[in-house]
Amino acid sequence: MCGIAGFCSFNVNFREEPARWYGVLQKMNRCQKHRGPDGDGLFLERSCGLAHTRLSVLDIGLGAQPMTRQLGSRKAAIVYNGEIYNMPALRRELEQEGMLFETRCDTEVILIGWLLHGTDYVKKLNGIFSFAIWDETVRRLYLFRDRLGVKPLFFTQKGSTLIFSSEPKGILAFPDVKARVDREGLCEVFGLGPARTCGKGVFKDISELLPGHYLEYYGSDFHIRPYWRLESRPHTDSWEQTVERTRSLVTDAIRLQMLSDVPICTFLSGGIDSSLVTAVCSSELQKQGKRLDTYSFDFKDNDRNFRANAFQPSQDRPWVDLMIAHCRTCHQYLECGSAELFDYLFEAVDARDLPCMADVEASMLYFCKRVAANHKVALTGECADEIFGGYPWFHKKECLEADCFPWSMDFAPRTMLLKDSVKALLPLEDYARAAYEKTIDETPRLYGENATERRRREISYLNIKWFMQTLLDRMDRAGMHAGLEARVPFADHRIVEYLWNVPWEMKCKDGVVKGLLRAAAEGLLPAKTLRRKKSPYPKTYDPAYENLLRTALIETLSDTRSPLRELISLDKTLELMQRPSDYGRPFYGQLMAGPQLFAYLLQVNYWLKKYDVELLL
Repeated sequence: MCGIAGFCSFNVNFREEPARWYGVLQKMNRCQKHRGPDGDGLFLERSCGLAHTRLSVLDIGLGAQPMTRQLGSRKAAIVYNGEIYNMPALRRELEQEGMLFETRCDTEVILIGWLLHGTDYVKKLNGIFSFAIWDETVRRLYLFRDRLGVKPLFFTQKGSTLIFSSEPKGILAFPDVKARVDREGLCEVFGLGPARTCGKGVFKDISELLPGHYLEYYGSDFHIRPYWRLESRPHTDSWEQTVERTRSLVTDAIRLQMLSDVPICTFLSGGIDSSLVTAVCSSELQKQGKRLDTYSFDFKDNDRNFRANAFQPSQDRPWVDLMIAHCRTCHQYLECGSAELFDYLFEAVDARDLPCMADVEASMLYFCKRVAANHKVALTGECADEIFGGYPWFHKKECLEADCFPWSMDFAPRTMLLKDSVKALLPLEDYARAAYEKTIDETPRLYGENATERRRREISYLNIKWFMQTLLDRMDRAGMHAGLEARVPFADHRIVEYLWNVPWEMKCKDGVVKGLLRAAAEGLLPAKTLRRKKSPYPKTYDPAYENLLRTALIETLSDTRSPLRELISLDKTLELMQRPSDYGRPFYGQLMAGPQLFAYLLQVNYWLKKYDVELLL
């Protein structure tokens, strides 16, 4: 994994002032150095500059970027962030076509494949990626992003110059690009956050390339085109065939994503998703006489403070122990204390460039840093719930019938602390509803589906386009900020395509949540693990942490220099703090309840200050 950045203009000759523009590229690289601490490189010609920071995972000695290659009269340069898991097969295909390679890395496979076959070559890639290709022959810049949006890629246009970067901070490092947020951006933060509309960068005029799309820039204009989209079609496999096909796809994705020249590890919570990833990885490594390293996450004193509820029925530790014994892994139990968690709230904003999932994201960043001390690559169980229907909103009648995002059904926390004057300026509910309705309208339909199955499909599409994207953003930024590449086998596009058309009665066979995945995992996991009820990523229930949040928020709103004071009412906040904390009614997802609202507001204030955000109200 890496960080990429660059710029392109056909009205400026960057080679006339090389020192200046190399300096800009270096600045864009420096602010993303966490994504690639092992090396960096620059490329500059008269119309285009490319920058790259590298986390070495494959072909550590020869895979430096930016990389240039020539095929006949055609010459191109690439900067690339990601992993192509079917790289060995693609390389063999290209060699059979007469291509010669100088490295063993996937970067060269992409570039030579593109030189030989053009933009359609992206459809052959199985992996997670964002990359930029500068075609010197036709003088065009191309930006590509993977099908599910696992790897980020942001861009903006300033005059005749197109600027791009893995993270918004890279764009903000470009001369005269300012961090500005208008009413639409604030609607994203307060009406949808920590989610955001697909394609929007929240900062004014900064966009994110849509998943499954590529951008072509030439002259002073650009065109964005899709190369992949979900398609709805009848499912004709029997139950037995569906189970076997699911098992084959999932285990193949896990094995493919073990591709690495450095040791891998897995995140292990003891749930079915991470347990299945761990079991397959462990089995493969045991064939090589190796043991898999695994990590689990929890909070100090959570054995004493934990409060079971409908969203989080059990702690992970006993289930983790079961899987350690089953797979014979080399395991580390990682814990985060309240003080560290509070401190990392703000570094999590640095990582995301936005307010994010509060302590859920802060703790993930803390744990990723601990893991990164020993490993560069980790496989996770992320995305299985969105694809196999594991969340409560797939099952609860009130969620299925709600005409809104099912993970944000309680809108009151989003508005109750805003100043009345600000509330009047921001149509938060209307904005959220419009975003919801647009996604519903875009859902790929299947002719002849009944109303219930149609609604299940809508819920699935909402999850893939919104909730899964939020978690993928969290995983990418937390991991890469720590120099850790986190892989997500369940987001393999072949799994997503197949499961998209599997009917609900198979996904939830006999009313069992994720019954299809459990059936596909039989024989690979202990029977008790197969029967475990879903329990999400852990969070702290320590009252000391909540006290830290309360004290900090009061201090923040009492400080006349705090930008949050422009938006949030101190009186309303003090009144809310007098009420008992409610951990069982999240305002976002399953984990973000009362204390997380305080943490989110602290992140908003830090973000406004740190990025010197100009509010355009």
